[in-house]
Amino acid sequence: MTQVRSDPARDAAAGTSGHYGAADVARDSGHVPVSHGDHDPQGGAGDHDVARDVVARVLARAGTAIHHETSEPGGYDGDQLELAERTALRRVGGLSTELEDVTEVEYRQLRLERVVLVGIWTSGTSEEAEISLRELAALAETAGSEVLDGMLQRRQNPDPGTYLGSGKAAELRDVVAANGADTVVVDGDLSPSQRRGLEDIVRVKVVDRTAVILDIFAQHAKSREGKAQVELAQLEYLLPRLRGWGESMSRQAGGRVAGGAGIGSRGPGETKIELDRRRIRTRMAKLRRDIAAMKPARETKRSSRRRHHLPSVAIAGYTNAGKSSLLNRITGAGVLVDNALFATLDPTVRRSETLEGRVYTLTDTVGFVRSLPHQLVEAFRSTLEEVAEADLVVHVVDVAHPDPEGQIAAVHTVLADIPGAMQVSELIVLNKADIAEPEVVTRLRSRYPRSLVVSARTGDGIPELLSVIAEALPRPDVLIDVVVPYKRGDLVSRAHSDGEILLEEHTEAGTHLHARVDAALAAEIRAVAVAAH
Repeated sequence: MTQVRSDPARDAAAGTSGHYGAADVARDSGHVPVSHGDHDPQGGAGDHDVARDVVARVLARAGTAIHHETSEPGGYDGDQLELAERTALRRVGGLSTELEDVTEVEYRQLRLERVVLVGIWTSGTSEEAEISLRELAALAETAGSEVLDGMLQRRQNPDPGTYLGSGKAAELRDVVAANGADTVVVDGDLSPSQRRGLEDIVRVKVVDRTAVILDIFAQHAKSREGKAQVELAQLEYLLPRLRGWGESMSRQAGGRVAGGAGIGSRGPGETKIELDRRRIRTRMAKLRRDIAAMKPARETKRSSRRRHHLPSVAIAGYTNAGKSSLLNRITGAGVLVDNALFATLDPTVRRSETLEGRVYTLTDTVGFVRSLPHQLVEAFRSTLEEVAEADLVVHVVDVAHPDPEGQIAAVHTVLADIPGAMQVSELIVLNKADIAEPEVVTRLRSRYPRSLVVSARTGDGIPELLSVIAEALPRPDVLIDVVVPYKRGDLVSRAHSDGEILLEEHTEAGTHLHARVDAALAAEIRAVAVAAH
């Protein structure tokens, strides 16, 4: 992990905000001990040194937050055609968005946004502040940005007007100008007034963490339902943040009245911003109706699985924990796998079987993140309900992440907002064990007794996982001991796929079955049985 030595001239230029540029990281290669103790909430000199070192370490990893040597899909992941398509359209640096020839429009690649990261360290340790800022860098890179610089301020509470306070906001303006950045990304939620106040000072676009996550969702949504859910979340986020510019705030009128022609030209009309708000509310109402109309199709699929008493297993977890890789490893589904945040949004349901032949479904759900925007939780509620409807939740954890316990807590926070989700049996799967520190794995195993260690990439631990899943599936509650005529082999087949076979032997009269099945199948089998035991 890169650390930096103290330089008086650089410290004077950096001030007390914890600002430390990418050029400084490239220049410095020394070491300085970093304090991880408690600090004065108002921020002393030691706090500012630590904040600067945190930013330096984050910037030293710039460009690598979502790519490393283990990011290549494995052979079990399938052809990954969707990944190739997404990579071909990814925004790249050094390319202009201006077209020399109109025929190039289908092949245009958008210029990367050049961003500066801003965070406030209000409580906790420096490691927690670094993890949060590093995750923001990964979010920005996933959204298609190039991280140029960063600023971390030790402060008890955000400034209600400009988030950083007017002095530090002015310093941020200088950092933005020096780096040629066009966007500031804030590691937190900005109120409309804070965003407006900070934009007025830095003179470039300012977005917060929620806006970045929404942008990633908009880029990655594929299905009609997913796109509608993301658009609804974006509009809910945008509605209180509309702002007018100049004439756009003026009153609107139509026909000759607009020219001040006598009667009808006096009194208040509807402002442009009010018109925009009304249009957004109208669009939101339509999206809610559309999403509600899509719900019966999902309910029909669920009811069909319930009618056939098909057990369901939901794969949940933090984003980029390896959920899709695990689904591909178990079922060969060929779901898109990318070392990026929120690579897959639309739920994928695949059929699987236990070693005894019992059929169940595996559902790959959308990934979670710290402070997941409530707009997304509400918009994706119908998708997240897959977790509450499951018989078992396989909670995938990236055990190689610097803060796996924080990821587990973040997932539980989101699940707590879904009625019934916390009552479903949970199995914690510690993934990426092939690149994790052994002491971290040991610590998590002791803290979470009902956990398994696996590597979806290498396949280690997968047989044990499948065995535990088979044991955890609900058992049919009706015991039968009958002889089924050979002409009804279809019922024997259903007993194998939907029930639990305890004994099977072939007799002269038919197939002798001693099994556990559901009540409906038991009634069908008993109706045709030629003998009972």
